[in-house]
Amino acid sequence: MRNAIAATLVVTAGLVAANMLGVAAAEAPTGTTPVRTVSVQGVATVPIAQDADLEAATAAYRQGMADAVTDGQSKAEFLAGKVATTVGPVQSVAEDGGSISCLGVEIEGSRYVEYEGEQPDFGSGRSVSVEPVEAAAPQARVPAGRKTAKKHATAKKSSAVTCKLEAQVSLIYALE
Repeated sequence: MRNAIAATLVVTAGLVAANMLGVAAAEAPTGTTPVRTVSVQGVATVPIAQDADLEAATAAYRQGMADAVTDGQSKAEFLAGKVATTVGPVQSVAEDGGSISCLGVEIEGSRYVEYEGEQPDFGSGRSVSVEPVEAAAPQARVPAGRKTAKKHATAKKSSAVTCKLEAQVSLIYALE
């Protein structure tokens, strides 16, 4: 009986020792250092026709994304320089979508202008925004007693509508 108890104690002590070695090995440093990175968002704006077809809208969006990547790389290089290092290869890139906004002008007041063309595939950021045009400057007040000539206002619409497409991408670069 003593031999059985002694054998059980020896086996238990061996298992405890093996378990402690296993935990110590798992907590030991692996010898690899994590990759240092810089994360940036590139943004670009390109012109687009108010009534662009799908092919033109897609081309504008792709140009916007390409310009956004260039913007992101420039930002990453700037930040890396500020921490005395250089930018390495891209670790990750993600499409962050985009939007289209149009501005129109009226002689009297302001108006909103809707984008009337086809939508490119904006990925996760599908949105079309409409921006207001600044209102015309208020008329100067004429002091009482003075007469002014009446002007007949003609509310002519200007055909000057400008639309812009904004694209965004997120980039993660390794730092060297």
